[in-house]
Amino acid sequence: METMKLRAHIGADGVLQIQTPTDLKDTSVEVVVVVQPLPDEEVAPLEDTQPRYNAWGKSTTKQSISDAIIRMQQLQREVALDKTSISSMIEEGRRF
Repeated sequence: METMKLRAHIGADGVLQIQTPTDLKDTSVEVVVVVQPLPDEEVAPLEDTQPRYNAWGKSTTKQSISDAIIRMQQLQREVALDKTSISSMIEEGRRF
């Protein structure tokens, strides 16, 4: 059993939407939801209270996103092809 405590915001439409990754997959679960309004002094900006996750379910931070961008830029430099190489590859492909 896993217990999570989350903060969420109910929009003007009155609908509470909860999205959270779990380690469970393709299984039935029982979920208990307790909705309790927060006093105004406890309410933080929404973007600070909702964790974000990447496609693999790992939490993302500004640092992890910056690291990923730097790594992508490095990879782009490592595999970059000049325009003449691309043209010759296209011509080579047309031969077949």
